[in-house]
Amino acid sequence: MNKYNFENRNAVITGGAQGFGFAIAKRIIESGGKVIIWDIDKSEIDKAQKEINSKNFHSQEVDVTNFKNVENSIKDLESKFGNIDIFVNNAGMTGMNAKVWEYPLDDWKKVIELNLNATFYCCKAIVPHMIKNNYGRIINIASIAGKEGNPNASAYSTSKAGVIGLTKSLGKELADKNIAVNCVTPAAAKTRIFDQMTEEHINYMLSKIPRNRFAKVNELSSLVCWLASEENSFSTAAVFDLSGGRATY
Repeated sequence: MNKYNFENRNAVITGGAQGFGFAIAKRIIESGGKVIIWDIDKSEIDKAQKEINSKNFHSQEVDVTNFKNVENSIKDLESKFGNIDIFVNNAGMTGMNAKVWEYPLDDWKKVIELNLNATFYCCKAIVPHMIKNNYGRIINIASIAGKEGNPNASAYSTSKAGVIGLTKSLGKELADKNIAVNCVTPAAAKTRIFDQMTEEHINYMLSKIPRNRFAKVNELSSLVCWLASEENSFSTAAVFDLSGGRATY
């Protein structure tokens, strides 16, 4: 496993108590960084705390769909830790599997609010802090579904396509500063997000991956850690595939 130097770096990871977010948190801590996970589920935070068991692991209960909650949490971190150097927008949900014309309005809004709007809220709140410090690495976790559009997953696909567009816009806006903004478009991985999907949809996703397996969380954490490192001094406003050969553009 390659190690990056995250000494004296502070990272915030949304939805960091499990799945992709938890794997990223572990990897950054193993490389000397300090991690603050944001999660809305206190019981999952407690489980993560026990498993990592490190002085460099911290947590906050944050509802990322509430901009004021996000803004106040960042102010609290500034007072406790100083600079926030890395921000990973990982929190998300798949939503239900349904045809566009049958998709319930309330369910659509929930997916868009958590996957896309919350990513915007977090970027809006953290960017002024990074501009002030002239350093930052923002990584948004999108999905291959945002590039290709999965049938029966219109809300999820649309929200992740929006994350890709937001990443490109923000990365260009910050290109004259020492702040990199990139997103990752992984194929599906066997995390608890599968609990939200039908077996038919899971099989469909697997059938589209030429490597004939799902992504592993450590494979994503490896890519994210490079994007979060000082070594990534040039790439910004970019989309990095982790699709097992599925991506066609």
